[in-house]
Order: sequence, then structure tokens, then C-alpha cells
Amino acid sequence: MRYTIDKHERYVVIEPLREVIDGVAANYLKGEFMLRNTAGQRNIVLDLNMVKEITEEGVRMGLLAHRLCSALGGDFILVNVHPQVFQTLQILHLDQHFTILKNLIDAEDMIFGNELQRDLIGG
Repeated sequence: MRYTIDKHERYVVIEPLREVIDGVAANYLKGEFMLRNTAGQRNIVLDLNMVKEITEEGVRMGLLAHRLCSALGGDFILVNVHPQVFQTLQILHLDQHFTILKNLIDAEDMIFGNELQRDLIGG
């Protein structure tokens, strides 16, 4: 499966280069999330710019990434979410569970704000 990884100091952006996140794609992404988490990366942005559909396995992959980031005190953020993908998340009542933002700039702002707050309180 093809995807891009854009590493930054306080977060990483992963963008799947396909229209459907199915079981195969979800397995690749799970491995990437676990690798990043093991390396201490606590903030992950999943850019769904090209994704137009997500299966149950894809949703479970997102839940895993959310748990991994939360365990380290970080954020898992979805950006550029296609309306059909958002509708799937709404049907499953997960649109309130995930942090879903319009674009990468909004995600960066949120991450830097949260990181600044963590630094100030010593987290």
C-alpha cells in the first residue's frame, strides 16, 4: 500500500494514497501507527485527502491509533475527511470520538497549542 509520511518535530502526518481504507490498507497503517508510537511519537495526523470510503477494519485502525496516541498523552487527528467517510463515522457514532478537523493547518494549531499546554504543566 502506498502512503506518505511527513515527519515534524512534534507530530507526524500520514496520508494514504488510495480511495478506500479496507482491511489490507488498515493493516499497513496499524503497523505504521505502532512503529511511530513505539518510537515515542504521540501526535499523529491522518490526512484522508484521497480517501473516499472506509471499511469497518479502517475504523478499527483509527480507534487503535487514537488509543496509542492517548496512552502517550498525545492527539490523533483526522483531516480532509470526505463527506462519505464522515457519514460512516456519524452512523457509528464515532464522529464525536475522533478529533476531526478541516485541514492540516488546523491540526498543527491544535497540536502546538496542546503541546504548549503540556509543557507548561509539565506533562
